[in-house]
Amino acid sequence: MIAAVLALVLAGSGVTVIVVAAKGAVNSVDSDRSFTSGGSQKFHFTEGEAKAIYVSQSGKGRVNCRIPGLRSGSITQPDSTFRITVGSRTWERVFEVRPGSSGDYALTCTSEKQADFAVGDKPRVGATVGAIFAAIGLFFAAVAAGVAITVVTAVRRGRHRRRLATGMGSPPQWSSPPGPPAGPLF
Repeated sequence: MIAAVLALVLAGSGVTVIVVAAKGAVNSVDSDRSFTSGGSQKFHFTEGEAKAIYVSQSGKGRVNCRIPGLRSGSITQPDSTFRITVGSRTWERVFEVRPGSSGDYALTCTSEKQADFAVGDKPRVGATVGAIFAAIGLFFAAVAAGVAITVVTAVRRGRHRRRLATGMGSPPQWSSPPGPPAGPLF
């Protein structure tokens, strides 16, 4: 029973870690505040906090974004690609914003194709990969703990049964010890 409960708790923890990591990745794009190509939307940027600009479009198309009022070099292209599907839409990170000062800024983006743009958190790929490895470790721990407890219990019960069968077990506390009957005590 303990093996099953422990295995279920560890496996449940693994599932929870995966769900939290996936939810964090999906919620990294603020698709509720998206805007179409050629449009503009105001966003709050905090100094020192990197944000990502995402595009949802069919196929590759040249994308351009600008934020008037931010210093030159605040918008950069990331070194790697990152795509995430939310519902039926795929969002691709196209730029990162590292503002030099906090404030509300208007973001304007255009694309050669019909596209929607959104701002979101900079993806934390390392944290997501770490969470997946942690979940896998929890699944292995669940199996190992369940097997170990079951094997140890089976071996100990088997040894105990053999001791009882060979008469080496201790007599029950409610019976007299083996040997000749005791004579009168008076």
